[in-house]
Amino acid sequence: MKIGMIIGVERELKAFLEGGMEITEEKVGTTTLYRTEMYGHEVYAALSGYGEIDAAARTQLLITVTGCELVLNFGVVGALVPELKVEDLFVVEKVCHYDYDVSPIDPVVKHQYEEYPDEFIPVDEKIRKWVLEKRPELRPVAVASGDRFVADRADKEALAALGCQICDMEIAAIARICLKNEVPCLSIKCISDTMDGDGADYNANVTRSAAKAFEVIRELLETM
Repeated sequence: MKIGMIIGVERELKAFLEGGMEITEEKVGTTTLYRTEMYGHEVYAALSGYGEIDAAARTQLLITVTGCELVLNFGVVGALVPELKVEDLFVVEKVCHYDYDVSPIDPVVKHQYEEYPDEFIPVDEKIRKWVLEKRPELRPVAVASGDRFVADRADKEALAALGCQICDMEIAAIARICLKNEVPCLSIKCISDTMDGDGADYNANVTRSAAKAFEVIRELLETM
């Protein structure tokens, strides 16, 4: 299978680059594509950078240039509820793009895109069910995704009130672009900063938590 992989930041990319595979690089404009073989799959990875705009651009580029049949994403997230701890692992079920709101002008609720039945962007159900059969210890979650690093506890509580358990800065864009291209998407996330955590916790844990999420991706690819 031809697979695209979107990775948010360089410290998450490190887990992929140090995974022991033979990797070649190709430039497409200003974007570097990292190509490798993993368990018989042709994998192309791209670094998106922080935020929804860059993540959307890189996801579309990856789909258009490589013709990938599946888009994978792994990376770290912040916890929005107190029971979650550093290195907890999740599979993304659905995403709320909390910066998006056209409810003052369209017949939708806040954060809802009109083509979806509620404020959540769905993530491919078929592949998620397959993942949970292979790794039943992974927890399906709803993600609050937007263009800011969430460190304030009150902000976290507000996002949790939307029905989300974790937050990030890329998966809303990745999931939406995949849906528009009819390419399935799978996202594995790992906690780097807890409900009471902040940017210092993120910096302390991002490399280790990203490596743990990538290891799940690697194990899934071996059986895919």
